Amino acid sequence: MADQRPTIFVTRRLPPAVTERLVETYDARLNEDDHPLSDAELKAGLADADGVITASSTSWDEARFASLPERVKIVTTFSVGFEHIDLDAAKARGVRVGNTPEVLTEAVADIAMLCLLGAARRGWEAQSMLREGRWKGWHTTQLVGMELAGKKLGIVGMGRIGRATARRAKGFGIEVHYHNRRPLGAGEDEGATFHANLETLLPAVDIVSLSCPATPETMRMVDAAFLAKMRPGSILVNTARGALVDEAALMAALDSGHLFAAGLDVFDNEPNVDPKLVRYENIYALPHIGSATVDTRNAMGFCCLDNLDAFFTGKPLPFGLV
Repeated sequence: MADQRPTIFVTRRLPPAVTERLVETYDARLNEDDHPLSDAELKAGLADADGVITASSTSWDEARFASLPERVKIVTTFSVGFEHIDLDAAKARGVRVGNTPEVLTEAVADIAMLCLLGAARRGWEAQSMLREGRWKGWHTTQLVGMELAGKKLGIVGMGRIGRATARRAKGFGIEVHYHNRRPLGAGEDEGATFHANLETLLPAVDIVSLSCPATPETMRMVDAAFLAKMRPGSILVNTARGALVDEAALMAALDSGHLFAAGLDVFDNEPNVDPKLVRYENIYALPHIGSATVDTRNAMGFCCLDNLDAFFTGKPLPFGLV
C-alpha cells in the first residue's frame, strides 16, 4: 500500500532527533550524506514532494519558485535568516514559507562574546603560536591584548541577540551602548545607552558588535567610512551576516593599524572565504558556528517540523514568513 503521508524533501542532513521526529510523521526524502545538491538533484527531489525543509545553502529565487511542481505548497528553512528566499516569488506562487526565529538567541550571543574575547585577547595568534611550537616561554610584552573591564561596547541592532550579548558583556564590566531603529524601553534595554545614529556610536566605543540583519540598507554598511569613525585601536565583531562588512575595507583598516582586531563568525560569499582575510593573526575567525549547539540545532529543526505539522493540519504556521 502506498504511503499516504505527505512527502517532505530535505536538502540538508538534519540532527538525529529532528530526523527521528520527521520520519515518524512524514514520508521523508533525506540527504543522508549532506552533499551539496545539484540543480538536477533538486529538480528530481522536488518532483513528488508536498513540502520542503531547506537551508541557507540553497537559493530559492523567482526561477526556482516558478519551476516548482504544483503540489509543493510549503518551504520551511533551517535558518532564522531568509535572504536566500524570494518571499515575493513564494507568495505569487502560493507557497507558504517558514523559518526558525527566536531559538538561536543564546547560542549566537555566546559566540559574539567568544569572538569579542578572542579578538581582544589575541586568541587566534596565541593558539597558533602554541600549536605550531613557536612559544618559547613567558615574557612581559608577549601577546598583550585589550582588557575588557571598563571598556565600552557598541551593539548595532538591539534585537534578541543584541540584548543577550549586552547581558553577557555587562558581566565582564563592559559599558554597553547601542544603535537601533528605535530606542528600547527601560525594561528591555539592559541599561544600555541609546544612540540615534552611528555617527555618535562609533567614536564612543572600544568594540563594535553587529547584530542586525542583512537588508538592502545594511549591505556593506561596514565600509571604509564606517571603520574610519571607529576609535583607533578598536575591535569589530560580526556574528550576524558576512554581507554587512566590506572585507577589503576591513583588511585595509587592520593593515593600517586603525583597528586592533576583529572577531568574525560570518563571511561574505560563504563558504568561499577570501584566503587573504583568514591569514590575519589579529582576526579571531570561526566558520559560522553561532547556532552550533545540540539544543539550538534541535530547536531549529523542531521549528521546521512545527511549521510542517501546522500546514498539513490546516493551521497557521507558528513561524511563518508568508
